Amino acid sequence: QVQLVESGGGLVQAGGSLRLSCLASGYISSIGTMNWYRQAPGKQREFCASITSGGSTNHADSVKGRFTISRDNAKNTVFLQMNSLKPEDTAVYYCNADIWTAMGAYRNYWGQGTQVTVSS
Repeated sequence: QVQLVESGGGLVQAGGSLRLSCLASGYISSIGTMNWYRQAPGKQREFCASITSGGSTNHADSVKGRFTISRDNAKNTVFLQMNSLKPEDTAVYYCNADIWTAMGAYRNYWGQGTQVTVSS
């Protein structure tokens, strides 16, 4: 009934930029906090950034100053602008959101991820 789909990943050289998008679709009443996580091969998933429904943001120290999370509530979309990319940013990036469905249920949802590869 509800799904998150990421897009915008790809291959970029160190120092370059990418913008990731995540669209929430389905029977949605409202969306609370939205997040971006990432997971590099053989490593644990780590938090990147979050944004509340009111627009308050938090960014992990590893990406602070380089990545910026934002959202468009009218379009049920969250973005991650990634600048000054480094090879260590290479990972699968996952969208995550707290969603109240039209049926009255509350759940935390995950997207399937989009690959970001930064070459040196």
